[in-house]
Amino acid sequence: MADVEWPGERLIAAAREGDAEATAALVSGSHPHVQRFAYSLCASPQDAEDAAQEALIILYRKIGMLRASGALASWMFRIVRNECLRRSRAVLRGHGPLPDTAVAPSFEDDVLRRLEADRVAEAIAALPADQRRVLIMRDIQGYSGRTTADTLGLSTAAMKSRLHRARATVRETLRRSPLDPAWGGDHD
Repeated sequence: MADVEWPGERLIAAAREGDAEATAALVSGSHPHVQRFAYSLCASPQDAEDAAQEALIILYRKIGMLRASGALASWMFRIVRNECLRRSRAVLRGHGPLPDTAVAPSFEDDVLRRLEADRVAEAIAALPADQRRVLIMRDIQGYSGRTTADTLGLSTAAMKSRLHRARATVRETLRRSPLDPAWGGDHD
């Protein structure tokens, strides 16, 4: 399967400036990536579809708020991740909202969601730069192994090794509880 590139910086810049055609093209071009994020992060295919649609709506409405064109992928990843977390928490709270009822998230749920999102971001940010780049290209941006290796000037074996170490480190960091003194988070 051929890699589909994220929309280019010119298109993103035009959309940020309010060009309606560029915004439509940006949303359309981002859809496969956003959908891939959602399917890898959400608990069910239905939640993934809903989260992807919500993320694309936010992209359409708030593209002018994006500060740097190169930040599109990470911005969309955060939106999808937050939407998947919100949906998971709703299910855990009571197997989802009852039909025709809206359940507003509690302050505690909001804090827990933010803490978890911050922990994931901190775990990725704490990786050595070479591992972080590989992890972001493969798992967040969705590039193939060959494309990632070629872009970073690595052999496929070296890329796979770095990706494995990065995933293992992030997984171990996330397994530790924020209440565990060995965890690296702020405790003030």
